[in-house]
Amino acid sequence: MSLIQIIALDEAHIHIVNDANDPFPIIGRIMPSYMDGKWTYVEELDEEVREITFPDDRLDWKQYIEHDSRILFLAMDADECVGQIRLVKDWNRFAYIENIAVRQTHRKRGIGKLLLETAEQWAKEKRLIGLSLEAQNDNLIACRFYKKEGFQLGGVDSIKQYANPQIELTLYWYKIFKE
Repeated sequence: MSLIQIIALDEAHIHIVNDANDPFPIIGRIMPSYMDGKWTYVEELDEEVREITFPDDRLDWKQYIEHDSRILFLAMDADECVGQIRLVKDWNRFAYIENIAVRQTHRKRGIGKLLLETAEQWAKEKRLIGLSLEAQNDNLIACRFYKKEGFQLGGVDSIKQYANPQIELTLYWYKIFKE
């Protein structure tokens, strides 16, 4: 693998923003419980693996260029976009990760970790207290990744995805920066 470069989105790269939006496997789910003021969970594995793909985001990407409260970073392998992370400053002083994606051909190579490190650096420069994101409870591989990268489960919502009956629970993950 060549050297991966992380760049902030500019107008010349808008056309490749969604290139890392590849299918991802669904292998099981997280079943959370709240007890004694703490979230815990168990994993339930599915008998069959299935793949899903989120639709491409269709946003005004210029809103993420040289903006004080939002940014989009691309992971570039030469001229190919192999990953992205999209951030906004949230009202609660967290940097909210709107999206993180790594191209199938480049997964398990440390690109997701590199994108999270870049997000953390940006958030600290903005004097924010941590990172936050949402994940569906059936995206077990992503949840395992967030846990490995220092995120903790901070909440669960059973209504947010009401219009999408395939999704049972939305999980809220947080990484609070150490002083």
